Amino acid sequence: MQARPETVWSQKNKNKKNSSSTGDENVGNVTDAKVLVRGLAASPGVASGKVHVIADPKNIDEFKEGEVLVTTMTSPDWVPAMKKAKAIITNNGGMTCHAAIVSREMQIPCIVGTTSRGAAAMDVLHTGDTITVDAKNGIVYDGNVESIVAPAKKAIQPGEIAGNAEYFAPTATQVMMNLGDPDLADKYSKLPADGIGLMREEFIWTSYIHEHPLYLIDQGHPEKVVNMLAEGISKVARAMAPRPVVLRFSDFKSSEYRNLKGGDKYEPHESADLLGWRGASRYYDPKYINAFKLELKAVKKVRNEFGLKNLNVMIPFIRTVPEAKKVTDIMTAAGLVRSPDFKVYMMAEIPSNIILADQFNQFIDGYSIGSNDLTMLLLGCDRNNDTVAELFDERNLAVKRAITHLIKMAHKDGKTVSICGQTPSEYPDFTEFLVQQGIDYVSVNPDMVKETKHNIAHFEQRIILDNATGRGRQDPTNYEW
Repeated sequence: MQARPETVWSQKNKNKKNSSSTGDENVGNVTDAKVLVRGLAASPGVASGKVHVIADPKNIDEFKEGEVLVTTMTSPDWVPAMKKAKAIITNNGGMTCHAAIVSREMQIPCIVGTTSRGAAAMDVLHTGDTITVDAKNGIVYDGNVESIVAPAKKAIQPGEIAGNAEYFAPTATQVMMNLGDPDLADKYSKLPADGIGLMREEFIWTSYIHEHPLYLIDQGHPEKVVNMLAEGISKVARAMAPRPVVLRFSDFKSSEYRNLKGGDKYEPHESADLLGWRGASRYYDPKYINAFKLELKAVKKVRNEFGLKNLNVMIPFIRTVPEAKKVTDIMTAAGLVRSPDFKVYMMAEIPSNIILADQFNQFIDGYSIGSNDLTMLLLGCDRNNDTVAELFDERNLAVKRAITHLIKMAHKDGKTVSICGQTPSEYPDFTEFLVQQGIDYVSVNPDMVKETKHNIAHFEQRIILDNATGRGRQDPTNYEW
């Protein structure tokens, strides 16, 4: 039987001689180590292991626990392999690409965009090589560099609380947590988060369901969608109870849906699927509405049958005000009606969401700022393109003014505002800006929950003292429109 092209490609690279990489020796000191690849430090951490180059997601079953995943770029269908990876390295991608976001949540060392830093990882690293990944500095070394890896063995494990003495001052600005993988819920529930500000439903599809919802409907098994979604969602809601959990409805792009079993039949080929058939535009579309109704049934099952009333929902990528009405009308017809114990939020990630916030307010209880997409659309800068990564800056004044305006318009009608993008997890100064503007919640990656709690307490105390003394903060920037 003829081998698949991807397998042949991988085998050629495995057997290929590489004079710059021995990949089979221990290196005591980093100063003696040979640098193989550089890239963007997307998820901090260090790890050493054997490389496994995979060019196509069809071959992810070949990936073994504890290997270092090297590929072009990841998407949601890569999650099963990513869960097993000791570290992840990609040719392409920026700080908000899929590999970066998911690896930070899973606390897996990750380096992305190596092509933009000199050499593509897949051209230099070969299956079977032993390497050390320093994702704190974006460097890949040849061999096992003991001086880098050894300290990591003493690190506190993700979600582990160091002792019982740590104190977190109460704050007006709550600190929520981003979470996708339900299997991590019990571990991360030990963190002092005020709830889950963003639960990504896509993880359940790629890790447990694997099949396109319309395919399952046509096969006569819609109950599989409802039951498996409910099982995954309930894991998180139960682990976090009574703290609130905000589930974001499915936000796959067409290319990602197509990778689910049976997806080819139902998905269009879009040249720019980040701007295509995604989010709210699917939910009321006659071609997809029956699949969305299964998501609603799963939410009802978790809330009503399992009794987990801490579950709330969020609608992604709503482009227009009429879309907000259409989607919320479908939810109401399905028995999911806004109430004091059931909140409906929307992602604020499109300029129209900011400009028309006064009109969107009537359909929702609050917003969660998706600063990744919002920055992309405000600056016209593809967030997955490492070529323009230096231009992609969520701290740009245009983004800050948009956020300030949204908070003002939302609070005018008693709506809350959160943020679930990457920036608060990376830049404390941006978190301080958000607190100054009066944001209600900040949702960060699990590894940043404790630090953000301390930072926000400090920021709020400084604001109180400045106001009491009449000093005020000396910020010359005008964030008003």
